[in-house]
Amino acid sequence: MTAILIVDDDPTIRLVLKRSLERQGYTVEMASGGLEGLEKAHLLTPGLIICDWMMPDMDGLEVCRRIKADPKFSTTFFILLTARTEVEDRIQGLDAGADEFLSKPIDPNELRARVRAGLRLHQLSYDLQQQTARLRAELAEAASYVRSLLPKPADFPPHQIAIEWCFLPSQELGGDSFNYHWLDEDHLAIYLLDVSGHGVGSALLSVSVMNQLRSQSLPDTDLRQPDAVLRALNQSFPMGSHHEMYFTLWYGVYQPGSRLLSFASAGHPPALLVAQSDPIPLELKTPNLPIGILPDQDFARDEVRIPANSCLYVFSDGVYEVSSSEGIWGIENWKSFLSKHACVGLDHVLQHIQSFRGKADLEDDFSLLRISFG
Repeated sequence: MTAILIVDDDPTIRLVLKRSLERQGYTVEMASGGLEGLEKAHLLTPGLIICDWMMPDMDGLEVCRRIKADPKFSTTFFILLTARTEVEDRIQGLDAGADEFLSKPIDPNELRARVRAGLRLHQLSYDLQQQTARLRAELAEAASYVRSLLPKPADFPPHQIAIEWCFLPSQELGGDSFNYHWLDEDHLAIYLLDVSGHGVGSALLSVSVMNQLRSQSLPDTDLRQPDAVLRALNQSFPMGSHHEMYFTLWYGVYQPGSRLLSFASAGHPPALLVAQSDPIPLELKTPNLPIGILPDQDFARDEVRIPANSCLYVFSDGVYEVSSSEGIWGIENWKSFLSKHACVGLDHVLQHIQSFRGKADLEDDFSLLRISFG
């Protein structure tokens, strides 16, 4: 049973309060002063504290401040016992963190009502804390599962291809996912998607889409044709059937023999191709709407010949939509950065963006792929 702690230097008041509360079935502990009260509070973690305002060693205001400043007592209800009735005194008590006041001389009915209400609020706060902790644990488990689905960095020496990535999730569970795999001996699929919104729903939709692409189970679809892939996904994931969620996608297929990259994007940021011979990034995107918005839309694709010694960056908007006191970093600054640092390491990119933001955490999922072509 939740304990009640009485802190008062008057032994008569302590005894009256203890007997009254024990008759109501409560477990009661006592302390004769502020310092002893703090010690017992740390031992008991009581659900409710009744503390006298005026005490010689430490007054009730200071006890209240210390209790309320300690996360250990975040659900403890604090009643300040006082003969003061002025509004200014009550304001002072509230500023110290008191939840309620109990007037002297003590009225048994008032005591009963204040304690019952205080313990009820304590229990509600405790239950909410437990539910929040469980939800955070479940979200962390879900985020860990999503991360476990991401591919390992890959190196394909016969084709002079190396792929690495950087993924930094935001504090919320998001909808970024990416993958790459061989469709056959001469076609490498590379894709990254970003589901609208945050939370479990976005993550589940993202995982569903990735599973279809990874298992190559889209019906009647040649996965070597990016426009056909986008069309099939649009038919499979209409936003009206998925809680009004849609997603953006960049999908490319590379043929090492011809060095030809076919690609299509659906409302997604352009992939950026940076060659050592020409540091100005080439934007690779097609003018398509995001997946799921219109049921019968058509999708365009494009292609480009990949030059030797170049890098392709595929990313979500969380890479460049980064805010700081200076404003939004933006895609133009991102392109300018790549033009000055051709084929730069992804750790260096992340450090630069975090330096711009002024802190390590980001507002949105940071998903960045770099495909190096020898």
